[in-house]
Amino acid sequence: MRRPLVVGNWKMNGTRSSAEALAKGILVGLGDDVADIAVCVPYVFLPEIAQIVNNTRLGVGAQNVADKPSGAFTGEVSAAMLKEFGCKYALVGHSERRTYYGDTDQIVAARFCQAQEQGIIPILCIGETLSEREQDKTFDVITTQLDAVVNLAGIGAFGNAVIAYEPVWAIGTGLTATDDQAQEAHRFIRNYLAAKDQTVAENIQILYGGSVKPDNAKGLFAMPDIDGGLIGGASLDAESFLKIYNSVN
Repeated sequence: MRRPLVVGNWKMNGTRSSAEALAKGILVGLGDDVADIAVCVPYVFLPEIAQIVNNTRLGVGAQNVADKPSGAFTGEVSAAMLKEFGCKYALVGHSERRTYYGDTDQIVAARFCQAQEQGIIPILCIGETLSEREQDKTFDVITTQLDAVVNLAGIGAFGNAVIAYEPVWAIGTGLTATDDQAQEAHRFIRNYLAAKDQTVAENIQILYGGSVKPDNAKGLFAMPDIDGGLIGGASLDAESFLKIYNSVN
């Protein structure tokens, strides 16, 4: 039985004080142990947030990780550095990184591998644009994105990873895939993995990301192949984030 996972992505938001208050607010309201839970925070907040959540059920993650282990790569943060500050997770391939900063499938795969080399669980983000969906290319896009990681890391690497399906057209737009649309994509992803390794497919957590809110989370999380969510804007409010977390029941 796969354990659900809800991850908050704070993106480039907050101040030092508001980040601390948000983390503490989540901890105060965190009730029953119904799922795994984590927040991916801006790099500069990692030390303090990691200290606040230490020895709690709330995990901490980074929003990206360098595709190289070290060296002359100004502005990058390595997996080894993140590990020192208690990062359990790292997002790789978020659509905003792919769209705005030119992360190719190959770069994303390298980031994935760097995270795993330091014992950090990569959360691989994949998904199609509106144009690609309208052209019925959703499954082609997903396959290409997954192939890049499998070709570099091998299918076994997904035994210690998370996948987040995030239709790009539903991120920050207010649009959300219907429960059935999201399930269809998640089922395709699980079948892709199952064709290569049935055990990996059965055990991997596949999250939905795309304008998840307290009022639509329950329906999405009820789908058989949706194991939780990667939450953007709604994770910046402790009450909303916890309502989504509790929707996995």
